Amino acid sequence: MANKLISEMALPKSIANIFAARNLLTAKDVLSLTEFELMELLDVGLAEVTLAVAQVSAIACPPCQTVLSLLEQRVQDEYFTGHLPTRLKGLDDVLCGGIPFGVLTELVGPAGIGKTQFCMKLSLLASLPPNFGGLDGHVIYIDVESKFSSRRMIEIGVNSFPEIFHMEGMAQEMAGRILVLRPASLAEFTESLQQIKVSILQRQVKLLVIDSMAALVSGSLAEFSRIPIVVTNQVRSQNCDEASQYPFQGAVPSMVDDAVGNRFDSHLVPALGIHWAHAVTIRLVLEAKSGARLIKVAKSPISPPIVFPFNITSSGILFTSDVGIEMTGPQINTIQNQGHSGILNFSS
Repeated sequence: MANKLISEMALPKSIANIFAARNLLTAKDVLSLTEFELMELLDVGLAEVTLAVAQVSAIACPPCQTVLSLLEQRVQDEYFTGHLPTRLKGLDDVLCGGIPFGVLTELVGPAGIGKTQFCMKLSLLASLPPNFGGLDGHVIYIDVESKFSSRRMIEIGVNSFPEIFHMEGMAQEMAGRILVLRPASLAEFTESLQQIKVSILQRQVKLLVIDSMAALVSGSLAEFSRIPIVVTNQVRSQNCDEASQYPFQGAVPSMVDDAVGNRFDSHLVPALGIHWAHAVTIRLVLEAKSGARLIKVAKSPISPPIVFPFNITSSGILFTSDVGIEMTGPQINTIQNQGHSGILNFSS
């Protein structure tokens, strides 16, 4: 509203013409000056300036909105921006449709837990034709640690979407939509950011994945592109006496109890610190507990803290139950790696 033109505000012609003559063309131009500065610049009296400023302010000020109108606007915005469904029903339900467009979604977990598997499946889903539930787009996959496997990608596609990948030429077409970049350094990645922005606009890119240097991207890129952006983050060891509090988490003691009364040492935390925690909109924590793999929705503006068990199969990540378990207390923010060998088991 600050850029609304003075010429469109139906001001008295006498004052409107003076505004135009002094190159005050928008509401921002007028309201950035004090009344006395306007009197001096326009060479008019205080009464005329006060009346004009009040009229410009009334027109430029955003209208009051009710909670109902804000809710309706949010629903409309989500409809137009959309989500990338993960095909994990429980997760899609709690996230109101899947990985949202225009924000950063972070996957946190120890090595070998399944973060890259998750990202490769999302890449396939973004590239699928719309009649198969996909976004019919291209994907930019930043493979920082050379973990991306084209063979594994095709295997996930063949087992997850046989009706597509068994069609002649479709596997090649899907694979051709996923652009893999492997920057050798932070400087190289930074230099390629502008090229990435251009590619997002020109090549119908519908997903950006950064695996796993999450600190390389900021929230502004997500807002600029209005596509899902998924980044992975590693974990680091934490001393028992070290503070691990985020404002959205609350206190996490060095020893906590799980749901069945077992005590364990809270010694794994996301590798990036508190500033990065504020940058991400959704945080999904992948962990292993007593040999079982879990995905926890640890931070989300639209979902309560909730956990889902999962397996990694030939089709990628699959939930063992679509009914999540809500969690309270510090467990939702801790990261465990108990009984996890890092060896993938593709049994269903």
